[in-house]
Amino acid sequence: MATDDDIRTIKLGRPAPKVGFVSLGCPKALVDSERIITKLRAEGYELSADYAGADVVVVNTCGFLDSAKQESLDAIGEALAENGRVIVTGCMGGDKQAITSVHPGVLAVTGPHQYEQVVEAVHGAVAPPHDPFVDLVPPEGLHLTPRHYAYLKISEGCNNRCSFCIIPSLRGDLSSRSAGDVMREAERLVKAGVKELMVISQDTSAYGLDLKYAQSDWRGAPLKTRFFDLAQALGSLGAWVRLHYVYPYPHVDDVIPLMAEGRVLPYLDIPFQHASPKVLKAMRRPGAQDKTLERIRRWREICPDLAIRSTFIVGFPGETDEDFELLLDWLGEARLNRVGCFKYEPVEGAAANALDDAVPEEVKEERWHRFMAKQQDVSREVLATRVGREIDVIIDEVDEEGALGRSVWDAPEIDGSVFLNEDSDVKAGDIVRAKVVHADEYDLWAERVSDPG
Repeated sequence: MATDDDIRTIKLGRPAPKVGFVSLGCPKALVDSERIITKLRAEGYELSADYAGADVVVVNTCGFLDSAKQESLDAIGEALAENGRVIVTGCMGGDKQAITSVHPGVLAVTGPHQYEQVVEAVHGAVAPPHDPFVDLVPPEGLHLTPRHYAYLKISEGCNNRCSFCIIPSLRGDLSSRSAGDVMREAERLVKAGVKELMVISQDTSAYGLDLKYAQSDWRGAPLKTRFFDLAQALGSLGAWVRLHYVYPYPHVDDVIPLMAEGRVLPYLDIPFQHASPKVLKAMRRPGAQDKTLERIRRWREICPDLAIRSTFIVGFPGETDEDFELLLDWLGEARLNRVGCFKYEPVEGAAANALDDAVPEEVKEERWHRFMAKQQDVSREVLATRVGREIDVIIDEVDEEGALGRSVWDAPEIDGSVFLNEDSDVKAGDIVRAKVVHADEYDLWAERVSDPG
């Protein structure tokens, strides 16, 4: 039987050119990769699963931290060694000299979300085919995530000026998509079988501020380009809706009732970063963490099942032992469900580089371990309360040993898992009801009590 490649070879008179793709960094960069791939696929290019089968390789880089820059340079070097024809894009691409000084053999370098420039560079490396008879792209576009979940990017850039961050210089100020545009993409995704929509941006709760919350048309009615209105509309599509990268503005309170009603998942990803007012001031972040604790308490009164995940930085310039102890105490009171922690790392171009009183590396390391141990105790206690409960689980993977899934409190790749051992009678994308029988500090084990839905 002829394969799709055989058919295209017959129609085109030659095999379709193939592009290899390496996508590094955050989910926002992953969406950028998906947009580029969708465009290339629409023009007839194929994706290659390995370097050897590719006519050219695109590396989408991350440039936020020095360690991420090194990972990007290593990935470029590997692609050059294995293939030899490499195009670089993404956040690190904004500093072309930093790339070409190490890898002068790259074919082209473009910055973040410069989709058309990447496609043009691919055209220069290997000419596009012309096949008007084959529908190469599904209506929902192409995605690098499993079929049952997808990232939904609602804006680019950020208006905040946190002293440790260079995102605005890399990606610019806030630039929101219209609410109607976002909703039409979400509808296409759900129609294609996506069960979980993960809303992402640099600052999700600032959505629409740059557009002055302008209305746009969706389903024949006006819809404001505003955080609450978008969350409410997404909640009407019948899919799980998960909110990421939510800066804790006061109006975030408004979405909690939507979570209590089951319209939006009871999950907030809020990067608090620290608890010491002095450190937060140096970070240029909101500093009233005592009020934040009170807000968290009010949120949980409205939605008892609310899960909060966050990220923190230890070892920020000027952080004292007293500041760190305050952070540990705050963590114990806040009882956050999921937490990530980073040791402060200077970023070229960040304002924090000018701050005095750098924390020694060995002190950063010691504080990181103490922080993680504290959070593990909190997480173990929180997850223990799930034992005996029936919960919804979305299935991500299935093999002969059983199924691996996630609860409403867990985002893919960054949070915990739910293990359904010896249960292979489900498939990826199924949502099942299961009873939790065991928990540790990160994961849950459960037994299915209902058929897939």
